[in-house]
Amino acid sequence: MVRKEIADHLRSWRFIVLLGLIVLTFWGTTAVAITNLREVVAKAKDIDDLFLYLKLLTTTEGVLPPFHVFLNFLGPLLGIGLGFDAINSEQQNGTLTRVMAQPVYRDNLLLSKFTGSLLLVGVLLLCLSLLMIGGGMVLTGIMVEAEEVLRILAFTLLCTFYVGFWLALAILLSIIFRQPSTSALAAIGIWLFFTVFYRIVIELAVGALGPDVRGLSQSEAIQLNGMVLSLLRLAPSQLFSDATTTLLMPSVRSLGPVSMEQMAGAVPSPLSLKDSLMVVWPQVSGLVAATLLCFALGYYLFMRREVRS
Repeated sequence: MVRKEIADHLRSWRFIVLLGLIVLTFWGTTAVAITNLREVVAKAKDIDDLFLYLKLLTTTEGVLPPFHVFLNFLGPLLGIGLGFDAINSEQQNGTLTRVMAQPVYRDNLLLSKFTGSLLLVGVLLLCLSLLMIGGGMVLTGIMVEAEEVLRILAFTLLCTFYVGFWLALAILLSIIFRQPSTSALAAIGIWLFFTVFYRIVIELAVGALGPDVRGLSQSEAIQLNGMVLSLLRLAPSQLFSDATTTLLMPSVRSLGPVSMEQMAGAVPSPLSLKDSLMVVWPQVSGLVAATLLCFALGYYLFMRREVRS
């Protein structure tokens, strides 16, 4: 069943269009990054401290955002596009009843739709990462370091979790709504709210209900900023942005406000991969938990749903 779902996606025009958008975005941002890397390598004193292949995903000249910023925008569209009609289209076409008449369990059907789409996304992102590493080695002639490979693989896994959240949400909406157009509009509306309007709502609420920042002490201002960041991290896009920034930029040491006393004892050096993973562990746990919550709710509703009507 998983192979059938993957084959159906590969033969669909929807996936081909989404694949073209992701590949063109990756090619454009990587080409811009490689052009800028020549100047970075020429000015560098120590090539070993450059994290060259991480800069392929983070370097920009202002014309195009980095690839991880683009993926923050296009990843939800990929997940929604693969899952918004996973169940309701089967029921509308009458194939769901025929599938359930076979010796096939409901949970196997739902798991195959989620697992097949997620495997497809993971393989796509892994292939793009390997192409980026191979292209960088051919053009620059610099060998990739083991820590860079591990960070890029961790970034790929994180992107898969991020797309998986929107995929699970789209499958949940396809179970709730009987029309594929309704589930697609609902998923896109949720994505637009969390991507565009959620930060505006939080800032307006804090500005209207919160205290005046000018009259706060340093500790109170740090506490207020920490509360605002905690509210912003309820959005999946903010969790993804914080985690990818830390994984791809080893110089990032904290994701929250830091006092002067804490900065005084900090050593200006890049974090190891283990320390970066410890910093982003709450964000990764939040994404995985949200994905499992959406899938569990969809599983519950689908198991109790009448599919014969």
